[in-house]
Parts: sequence; C-alpha cells; structure tokens
Amino acid sequence: MARGSSEDEQELLRLHAGALERFGRLVEEAGAGQWEDPTPCSDWTVRDLVNHVTVEQLWVPAMLAGSSVAEVGDRYDGDVLGDDPAAAWRAAAAAALAAFAEPGALGRTVHLSYGDRPAEGYCREMTVDAVVHGWDLAVGLGADARMAADAAEFALAEVTPYADALVASGLFAPPVSVPVGADVQTRLLGLVGRDATDPFGSDR
Repeated sequence: MARGSSEDEQELLRLHAGALERFGRLVEEAGAGQWEDPTPCSDWTVRDLVNHVTVEQLWVPAMLAGSSVAEVGDRYDGDVLGDDPAAAWRAAAAAALAAFAEPGALGRTVHLSYGDRPAEGYCREMTVDAVVHGWDLAVGLGADARMAADAAEFALAEVTPYADALVASGLFAPPVSVPVGADVQTRLLGLVGRDATDPFGSDR
C-alpha cells in the first residue's frame, strides 16, 4: 500500500481498525477456563497475550500526544486487565482508535523506545502486531485462525523488508521455512517465526 495521501491514510486506519476488531472478537469469545491456556508466543498464556496487546493500545494516546517512553514510565506495567479483561480491552482499543483517527494524527512524530518515527509508521507497526497476535490468540483459544486476506497481505508487505532486523531485535524467533507456493498467511507467519502447521512446537 502506498504512503502519503489522504486515501492511503484512510486505508491504513481501516486496516488498523479491522485488526483490533478481530482481536477484540476473540477476547470476547475467551471462556473463563481459557485464560491460562498456552499460546504460540513462548511463555505467554492467553491472559498474558491479551494483557500485552491491551498495554500496547494504552500507550497509543500518550505517544500521539508527544510523550516520550520515559515520561510514560511504568504507568502501564503489570496486569491491566483486572477482573474484566474484555472491558479493559474495549476501553484501551477505543482510545487507541480515537487517537489515531484524530485529524493530522498520522502526520505527527512519535518518540518510541528505538527512536523517533512518523506516527503513520507507528500505526502500520501496530496494525501488523495486532494481525499477528490475533492469529496467536485464535490458536490459543482453538478458534478460527484465518486472517483477513487484506490484513495478511498488508502485514506481509510490511514485514518482508525488515525480516532480518526482526530476528536481530531478539523479540522474534528465527523465520520458519514454508513450502514453495505457500499462501500469504503462511508466508507471513513463517517470517515472524511461527509455524502454521505446528503452532505450539512439536514438544506440546
């Protein structure tokens, strides 16, 4: 997807909203006995994963308001889900969506942990994160893990140029080989270190 025009920005906001809506549907579907179930994210339970993505949304309004990571500090450390994870997710996601949708928001500069970045790039990063973690959550819950085709295509296009840097960051597992002719979702998952055919690893 091209960058820069108003139409491009609206398409990015649509994809971002769709990724959050998908993740939110899964949060709402989580049963009382599933919060401690494993996910494809090593050492993260369903609750850990939902907490992580919820925290990421809580950071968005502050980042778009110009705050630095140091200024936010430990405000969102620990568990933010409380006794009603779905309600906590809804509030955080709504605030993030509203912040990105403010007029001119995507043209701002945000001060991230690794340096300054255009807010549009931050939104793209957050969209990819929600798409991939939506798959993680679906697998953890035993739900339908198929991504929307446009979401998978967007995320693959975003991730491909930075695949080597993802592994170097220490935040992603090494890429997983995928068959020749694999579909977009499988290729995306492989690039971010997830095996679509064996999500939990052969030891589970």
